[in-house]
Amino acid sequence: MSSSPLSYLVSAPRGLTDLLARELTGLGAQDARERSTGVVCSGALEVAYRACLWSRVANRVYLEVAQFEARDAAEFHAAVRSLDWAAHLQPGATLACDFTGRHPTITHTHFGALKLKDGIVDAMRLATGARPDVALERPDVRVHAHAHGIAITISIDLSGESLHRRAYRGAAGEAPLKENVAAGVLLRAGWDALAAQGAELLDPLCGSGTFCIEAALIATDRAPGLTREHFGFLGWRGHDAGLWARLRAEAEARALAGASTRALVRGSDRDPLAIRSARDNARRAGVGGYARFETGLLADAAPATADTPPRPGLLCANPPYGVRLEDHEAARALHRELGAVLRERFQGWSAAILIGSPELGMELGLRAYRTHALWNGGIECRLLRIKVEAGSAREPGMLGKGIAHLKDTPGARMFANRLGKNLKRLRSWAKREAISCYRVYDADMPEYAFAIDLYTTLAPDEAWLYVQEYAAPAEIELEAVRKRRGEVLASLAEVTGVAPERVRVRTRRRTARGEQYEKLDDREHFQVVEEGGLKFRVNFEDYLDTGLFLDHRITRARLREAARGARFLNLFAYTGTATVYAAAGGAAASTSVDMSRTYLEWAQRNLALNGLRSPAHAFIQADCRRWLEDAARSRERYDLVFLDPPTFSNSKRMEGVLDVERDHPDLIDACARLLAPAGLIVFSSNAQRLRLAEALSERYEIRDVSAATLPKDFERNPRIHRCYELRARYPVGA
Repeated sequence: MSSSPLSYLVSAPRGLTDLLARELTGLGAQDARERSTGVVCSGALEVAYRACLWSRVANRVYLEVAQFEARDAAEFHAAVRSLDWAAHLQPGATLACDFTGRHPTITHTHFGALKLKDGIVDAMRLATGARPDVALERPDVRVHAHAHGIAITISIDLSGESLHRRAYRGAAGEAPLKENVAAGVLLRAGWDALAAQGAELLDPLCGSGTFCIEAALIATDRAPGLTREHFGFLGWRGHDAGLWARLRAEAEARALAGASTRALVRGSDRDPLAIRSARDNARRAGVGGYARFETGLLADAAPATADTPPRPGLLCANPPYGVRLEDHEAARALHRELGAVLRERFQGWSAAILIGSPELGMELGLRAYRTHALWNGGIECRLLRIKVEAGSAREPGMLGKGIAHLKDTPGARMFANRLGKNLKRLRSWAKREAISCYRVYDADMPEYAFAIDLYTTLAPDEAWLYVQEYAAPAEIELEAVRKRRGEVLASLAEVTGVAPERVRVRTRRRTARGEQYEKLDDREHFQVVEEGGLKFRVNFEDYLDTGLFLDHRITRARLREAARGARFLNLFAYTGTATVYAAAGGAAASTSVDMSRTYLEWAQRNLALNGLRSPAHAFIQADCRRWLEDAARSRERYDLVFLDPPTFSNSKRMEGVLDVERDHPDLIDACARLLAPAGLIVFSSNAQRLRLAEALSERYEIRDVSAATLPKDFERNPRIHRCYELRARYPVGA
């Protein structure tokens, strides 16, 4: 390996790259420059090894191998093949390849990875006479290509797999906090300096113990990579085993010296199973003797000691959100309780609270002196840093002492005027078209970023408002968010005539799509509404969506027209509304596939509600991608396929990650293998940036019906969905 500095890209969760740059500089990196999702730097091989071993916030460490320009796949393959891969791969080594970024002609990442692999294999066969085998799990060498236009960077992934995997976590909880995000929160809150002073850390909602374990690792100066057995450089030909052994020995010595820490790390949780998991995780991390866990209620949380002078303390918590607890009232109650406990028992402490949406932070009743945006996986969060003292207390709650006084502010009057005009225009249209559920406002004014839907239920005949608030950018002050929200809620009843008790509010945050369809509560408050002469069960309480996507109203009607006598396939079926329309349109048979048993049961109830239950209509719980692979080997064929995948999903029940922008060609091809002659695929997606892969036009006759399926009440947002009708030009091979 050359003695000249090597070039690296080290990736990290969004919102933590400044901490990563500081870490890397401390590890000897030169010229560290922040990017949105990582840091570019240079240095000796030792810098990369130290980053893999010691970085608490990094995801991956990439060693740059080459940079070049390639206008198409052929030039890309040729450039890869020209590189000296024998310098990186041992004879008989296994290989995995990744391709990311945006290229003008290589529009499918799977195809880009395939061409990368082909170039490496061809180069190795020419140099050694043998080709490396592909291994998707823990290959000897993982090669990464990233495209920025026609400029392409080729790198070796020295980490092998994300460094947040410290190898101590057992079974993850329902909403796991990534280890490097937890460490980033702690470093942002100054825990490293506090631990050196012998401070106390408490997480009263510790779950499987991630905050506490990362805090103990910091306090004991224990390298987070010390318990990992696998790194990407171990099978790389440039690996320096002697250097790595020396660095590990140094880390072991530091951990031994750090065992004398005076810091106290504690975690509690009401769930005994979570506490058992936390203790097991701490033991595997090597800090079982430094992180204490006990079963206990949040209401009973208190500092462990009454030292004089008081020991400095940090309360760090990630109150449940997403799948674990997105129910609005339950989330508000828990945050209020946490704030009350902080104000009552933790005066003089600092607090670092990671929340899923801004208004929940208002429920704490404490002012944050700093707010940071960061991402836990695909979920955008806010980190609130609070000094718990008399001056930090504030009126808890999103609405404070009430919102009635806000309806006469200039902003409220402006919002009410716009909403009133929308209602006047849309009510006459809805009555004429016999539409009882429709959108009346969709962020018409950017400063009032809400989507408001009006539902009229059957038996009883009542109007409901379903209000979705788009999470405000991190730079918007929480008090401003609170005021605008109050102005909207104060205006709704007077303008719409809907009673306040029939207004339901949700916050729409960035999520791993698929999470928003998960169940939030067990109360099952269902109502029945009508659309297109059909009845559907909706729920305003227990789920992040009601069960009826209003922007698909015209799409469903078109499916009903196309379904007469057809064998209908509904993929990612959700609550089966498309299946009900197809059955009502005279479909000879239907198959609805979804991962969620809850939603399949909901779909069957929708079908029964319309008197359409029949053995001809099948419901299958399965990962749609896996089901498509299996179904291709059967003789079953369909005349009409509705494909409406989530934009993004990394559900634990799904194999791998689904990204519709990347994966839609594969999904469409898999559907085409099940098409009967002259069969039709209707592909719909809510991905805002989706563009159909150009290669699809070679295999399909494609009709863009996005504009034709856009309802009048969604005209302000023509990008709400994309919809295409595709027919295969020739049979797609199985």
